[in-house]
Amino acid sequence: MSIWLKKSFFVLLSILTFGLVSPTQPFLNEENHAFAKNNGKPSSVEATPEEAREEESVLTHDEFIETMLEQAEKNAYEKFGTKIKPVIEDEFRSLILPNIERAIADTAAQFPEEDLTSLTISEVPQYAKTEKIFHIYDERSGEDVIRFHVRKDHPPKDGYYFNFHYHTVHDKFLAHHELGSIYWNKNTPPQWMSVS
Repeated sequence: MSIWLKKSFFVLLSILTFGLVSPTQPFLNEENHAFAKNNGKPSSVEATPEEAREEESVLTHDEFIETMLEQAEKNAYEKFGTKIKPVIEDEFRSLILPNIERAIADTAAQFPEEDLTSLTISEVPQYAKTEKIFHIYDERSGEDVIRFHVRKDHPPKDGYYFNFHYHTVHDKFLAHHELGSIYWNKNTPPQWMSVS
């Protein structure tokens, strides 16, 4: 209800009842509630709920990268499980994570800041044999933007390696973009998500 209409109603009610009846508390509290929502500042124009949500949820590129990187590390450790994680964690942090950060930053640079809020990170798949660590996808369309994977490599007459790489929408996910490899040892590594 507009402010002038509220004031007119208040004045009319006061005149008709000779000031004996005042408006109810909920009527008065609407204005106080709007006043409190604006941190004590009166608002001349009220924002719609969609506008308020957009203003609050716009991420800067740096905030987006930081959020995605935290989730990427969490998803990677979940994928590794408690048998693999302790063995490769240090190398993953020092060699692979900075490359993941670079890939996420390159991807974020291709989007305006207002579109970054629609990009989200997928869950770690429960099926242990897949290469997928996580994907970053657009919630609006449901389509992947970038896919981060790890596979177990076993070159002839050599030990096992974890090969980290990613695929992007720009080449239709065909090319492998290397993030790095971490040596396991000559023994077959445990399944993903194995618990010790």
